[in-house]
Amino acid sequence: MSTPVGFDELIHPSTRLSVVALLATTEWADFAFIRDSLSLSDSALSKQLHTLEEAGYLEIHKEGGGRKRRTKVRLTDRGRTAFEGHVAALRAIVEGAGPAATPGPPADDAPTTAATGAAQPQHPAETGR
Repeated sequence: MSTPVGFDELIHPSTRLSVVALLATTEWADFAFIRDSLSLSDSALSKQLHTLEEAGYLEIHKEGGGRKRRTKVRLTDRGRTAFEGHVAALRAIVEGAGPAATPGPPADDAPTTAATGAAQPQHPAETGR
C-alpha cells in the first residue's frame, strides 16, 4: 500500500501529533497548558515545539521576562493545513483497511457435517483407511 497524499512524517510521531491536535482546537495555547494536557516534561515539549516551529507549523510568542515569562503557541496556516491533510491521510489508511475478511461457507463440492460445518475428507487416503 502506498502512502496517501497528505501523510506528514513530521506530524506523525505521537507526541507531535498530540501537540498539533491540541493546538488545532484553539487560537493560542500556553506552554504550561500544553505540557500539562499531554503530561510532558518542559524539555520534551520544548524539543517538539522547536521541531514544529522550524517546519513553519507553529508560531511561538514569548511575553514578559524572568519568572513571569509566558510562552504562547499557535498553529500557523501551514501547520493547520498539514494537520488536516495528515488526518485525511490517516482516515484513508483506516478506511482502506476495511473490516477483516470473514471466512465464507465451504465450497459447494465439499461435503460438510451438519453440526460443525467442517469439510469431510473425500478420499479413503485422507481418512487413514
